[in-house]
Amino acid sequence: MANTKLFSPYTLKNVTLKNRIVMAPMCMYSCTNQDGKVTPWHYTHYISRAVGQTGLLIQEATAVSPEGRISPYDLGIWDDEHIEGLLQLTTLIKENGAKTGIQLGHAGRKAVLDGEILAPSAIPFDEQSKTPKEMTKEDIHGAVTAFKKAAERAKKAGFDVIEIHGAHGYLINQFLSPLSNHRSDEYGGSPQNRYRFLKEVIEAVKSAWDGPLFVRVSATEYHPEGLTVEDYVEYSRWMKEQGVDLIDVSSGAIVPAAINIYPGYQVPLAEKIRHGAEIPTGAVGLITSGLQAEEILQSERADLILLARELLRDPYWSRRAAQELDVEIESPVQYERGWKQRRNQR
Repeated sequence: MANTKLFSPYTLKNVTLKNRIVMAPMCMYSCTNQDGKVTPWHYTHYISRAVGQTGLLIQEATAVSPEGRISPYDLGIWDDEHIEGLLQLTTLIKENGAKTGIQLGHAGRKAVLDGEILAPSAIPFDEQSKTPKEMTKEDIHGAVTAFKKAAERAKKAGFDVIEIHGAHGYLINQFLSPLSNHRSDEYGGSPQNRYRFLKEVIEAVKSAWDGPLFVRVSATEYHPEGLTVEDYVEYSRWMKEQGVDLIDVSSGAIVPAAINIYPGYQVPLAEKIRHGAEIPTGAVGLITSGLQAEEILQSERADLILLARELLRDPYWSRRAAQELDVEIESPVQYERGWKQRRNQR
């Protein structure tokens, strides 16, 4: 295959990715001192995927406030002291040919921490989970400000892309969903009101950030009274109007649910949002081969391919995909003897 979409460049604003392969954000829970700072593990983990020729690495959900961590071991960006380690990480990733992204997140009621946790409404995630405190207006404004400050730090730390985490049942998703948001003020009730928190977060982040901006969403909630992809088409139109560049389309996790998982099971959601809201999307979810990824792009079902577990299994997935698609890609200079093996060699 002479020309592929998977290995063609893709430009978002002032950032050009060398290919359409993206490492999806996946929590590593590896901050051993519980201080949110980058550790040697993070350097090894991310840089190896950059060496493997992934086009964009989106760093795991990074907490905008201490109470916004999913666990005590999450990376953080709530303090200026976090910038130094993050800057060293982005510098090393870029030296190895990849672009860098960071997912800014707040866990809300899904935080597994000592002390008080926050949510739009005082509804626990499940019977085993702690009941959160319903956020006051002051709490809401504080969270919005935390996202803005995090974006300022992300810029200083050298990231190319920011992704706002609005999926998987975390705080922004909790505001969006009627299953977790029972408020009667301007942040609850109608779809417009439930969108208000995300709207304010996007405004705050954009006031500090002019680079590419993604939002990750859970485009269906697998619940008869939950949101569907049609709801997220509308939300995505609003995000596009606010200047969001791409919707990273996942699903589920706002409430416990049984999900029928199969190869590419979330791709139709990305496709519907892409065409319904006329906004670029990223597809994620059991995408494992180069041929599968190329079909998604060629069929205009999504614009970027996000890989999660597959990149945990194989940091050099890009090379394997290129072989499947009969494409030669540039190898790290240090690996040329191994990567540029002739076809007639065993």
